[in-house]
Amino acid sequence: MTEFRPHWKLLIAPVALLALSIVVAIAFASVTEISGIVGIAVPVGLVLLGLGFGSKSWADWLFTKYIITNERLVIREGLIARRGKEIPLERIDNVAFSQTVGERILRSGDLIVESAGEGGQSRYTDIPKPEETQSMIYRIREARILALEGAGSRSSADEISKLAGLRDQGLITDEEFENKKRRLLDDI
Repeated sequence: MTEFRPHWKLLIAPVALLALSIVVAIAFASVTEISGIVGIAVPVGLVLLGLGFGSKSWADWLFTKYIITNERLVIREGLIARRGKEIPLERIDNVAFSQTVGERILRSGDLIVESAGEGGQSRYTDIPKPEETQSMIYRIREARILALEGAGSRSSADEISKLAGLRDQGLITDEEFENKKRRLLDDI
């Protein structure tokens, strides 16, 4: 299982805004000779304003998760109002990625996932290392499909042999063995 958040570049603007508000608050406090509650409230208010304007970006980054398991791609978003989407890997038809020059330098980009589900095509932005993520999804998807095909290709003879082993171990009765064997032979 691989779990990751959106790319850290989402935090550049809120961090810069917070740093700017701190610099302005320090400059205000050192240049003005206002004392008392106003002398404290204005700088603190400037810092809180910087935090407030960046809070949506912080929350979006902190409360968005992308999870890739051996069975599905899971997307979870939101703090109070939550959204989620799960796409079974065997239903994914295509995964494409795109990157601008700046995103390529920062190693981020967008993933476009086409699936046989109700949404069809979904775009996920600000994915870290999108090319590696695309390759990982394909690798895990192919292993999943091979495992599912392998599970369905067991022969009736293999199943009967397995049932005989269970009977010999005393885990199923002779009657259960005969009933299951008859059903398997009827399916041939």
